Amino acid sequence: MSLHTVDRMAYEIQGEGDAVLMIHGLGGSSNVWTPLMGAFSRNTVLRLDLPGSARSSRVEGPLSIAKYVDACVRVMGVAGIERAHVIGHSMGTIVATHLAVSEPSMVKSLALFGPLLAPPDPARSALRTRGAKARDEGLQGMHTIAETLAAASISTSNRTRKPVALAYVRESLMRQDPEGYARSCEALADAQPADVSMLDCPVLLVTGDEDAVAPAQSVRMMTDKFKQARMEVLRDCGHWTPTEQPEECMRLLERFYA
Repeated sequence: MSLHTVDRMAYEIQGEGDAVLMIHGLGGSSNVWTPLMGAFSRNTVLRLDLPGSARSSRVEGPLSIAKYVDACVRVMGVAGIERAHVIGHSMGTIVATHLAVSEPSMVKSLALFGPLLAPPDPARSALRTRGAKARDEGLQGMHTIAETLAAASISTSNRTRKPVALAYVRESLMRQDPEGYARSCEALADAQPADVSMLDCPVLLVTGDEDAVAPAQSVRMMTDKFKQARMEVLRDCGHWTPTEQPEECMRLLERFYA
């Protein structure tokens, strides 16, 4: 695995074979995908930290879904990747669908975990409030945000049975730069849905039965908007699907790509 930077963005690339682009969600990093890497031993895997997040926190000006899409296109170009299977988590699924709609020739398939086309209206206000808390309170605000979200977004059983998953989510959120996280919250709050009705690529949507961010009923309605998509619901799983149920996620991905 090698680490690179371009335009203040950090990205990792490893392996050989069919290319895979991995896009994390709000409060995440390229490490959200580490538990799934065993499914990609025959692929070139490109993982980036989105602008404003993790090692790519130094950004100028506001962030947006369009800016994230441009970042993905930029990193793929620098890495010499013309077309890839795209995998997203949470906010990263919004970025992935916009990338597929705006640059269909670059996307072979979409695998979307904790999928959203856009946040529902009540969540937009909550995201702006959370962003303001991060900006105003700094590290203390991020600590409170991490404690709250980790407790709410991981399934009840996994908080007890898989303490490493809980620790990862807390650490991922606590380590975010407060200003970068605030701008990321604002970008997600302003996100609009892509028109996915004309996409021709295969789509896999995976959610957890305790995912309050992307509940199964909402994901079923989202599935119907694609030409060719299938949905899977993981038991005893919250919103951090790759972290909470990595073995099941790898099994679904291997079957999807087969």
